[in-house]
Amino acid sequence: MNILLVGSGGREHALAWKMAQSDLCTKLYCAPGNAGIAAVAENVPDVGAEDIDGIVNFARGHAIDFVVVGPEAPLVDGLADRLKDAGIDVFGPSAAAAQLEGSKGFMKDMCAEFDIPTARYQRFTDLDAAKAFIRELDGKLVIKTDGLAAGKGVIIPTSIEEADEAVAEMLSGEAFGAAGTSVVIEEFLEGEELSFFALSDGKSVVALPTAQDHKRVGDGDTGPNTGGMGAYSPAHLSTPALEQKIMDRIVKPTIDGMASRGTPYTGVLFAGIMIVNGEPYLIEHNVRFGDPECQTLMMRMESDLVELLQACAQGRLAEVAEQVRFSDDVALVVVLAAKGYPGTYEKGSIIGGLEAADAVEGVKVFHAGTAAKDGDVISIGGRVLGVTARGASVAEAQGRAYAAVDKLDWPEGFCRRDIAWRALKAEEEAA
Repeated sequence: MNILLVGSGGREHALAWKMAQSDLCTKLYCAPGNAGIAAVAENVPDVGAEDIDGIVNFARGHAIDFVVVGPEAPLVDGLADRLKDAGIDVFGPSAAAAQLEGSKGFMKDMCAEFDIPTARYQRFTDLDAAKAFIRELDGKLVIKTDGLAAGKGVIIPTSIEEADEAVAEMLSGEAFGAAGTSVVIEEFLEGEELSFFALSDGKSVVALPTAQDHKRVGDGDTGPNTGGMGAYSPAHLSTPALEQKIMDRIVKPTIDGMASRGTPYTGVLFAGIMIVNGEPYLIEHNVRFGDPECQTLMMRMESDLVELLQACAQGRLAEVAEQVRFSDDVALVVVLAAKGYPGTYEKGSIIGGLEAADAVEGVKVFHAGTAAKDGDVISIGGRVLGVTARGASVAEAQGRAYAAVDKLDWPEGFCRRDIAWRALKAEEEAA
């Protein structure tokens, strides 16, 4: 097949790397792609990930048989619908189904309708009403933009005053633009998070391995939230019994609920889960693979990725469900970001040592915010690289990943040095 992958981040590099290994893939394009993706696919730099007309026109003009959509924004904007209308198979949900991520209020209302366990919440556009609910929760709360905010529209205030200020900034449009002019305020759940992934064709659902992301910018989970500074898979607190609870109480009711509404969900469903006293609660749904969790899943996957994604798109996931296989190894990714991220940062610095890092045993360096210029690889984003390693244990995967990080020559970048610290701490306590 001729396949078009949409996106330019670390998630897309990992997907491209795995898709290129498939016997079903004749020609792989990526719009717009990045410097790393160029090694396994033909980049289409003139077509942006949110250029829906451009993507559809490219697919028609290049005899594309199958489109895989990486990021959420084009899905929310209806890219999958447009491609289906053009007779092209697409992996990713319709705009109606993508509201699960496009509107946090929509997702929470789904939980209420289909009895999916989640934190107590209310939706607001009025500041005074929001302040009243903040006091009802006694300041123990989380504030979220209703719309998409590139993984940054979540604020966990430390006081009622801080919560009032955050909501005022959001509702005014000053903090997150239109995405924040409607907010969800929910009770703060005390527990530990894991990322749960499942494939669906609208009817059948197949669970994928779990992962644990590291959202905060600094070691020890300190500092502001980011799009993700690292992850490992499988999550240390995951058990078969817990995964079954998540499927039965959260994932399957979501898929069945969307189907009953006449908006069947096809694609990958990414459930952000909080484990409270051993019980799972849904924090959020995302309508795409996590970034950087995807990098760890692709490193562990032993199945033909293209075959699985195409089966989802064509409504025949049940036929290939038994072929879903993952290594028992642990995979771990360390994100290197430009200094200043998630605030302001400079672009254009040269990244050296990439070949040496890639040569470390069990390691693959996935590119995110990179571009090629005059024979060099330069940084053009906030999150720039995802140094990913496999190992027989968390400690081995972590050791390999940081050994590769230390081979890089990029003074303008930084990373966390404690990815998977919770897993290692749990192992120490169990020993």
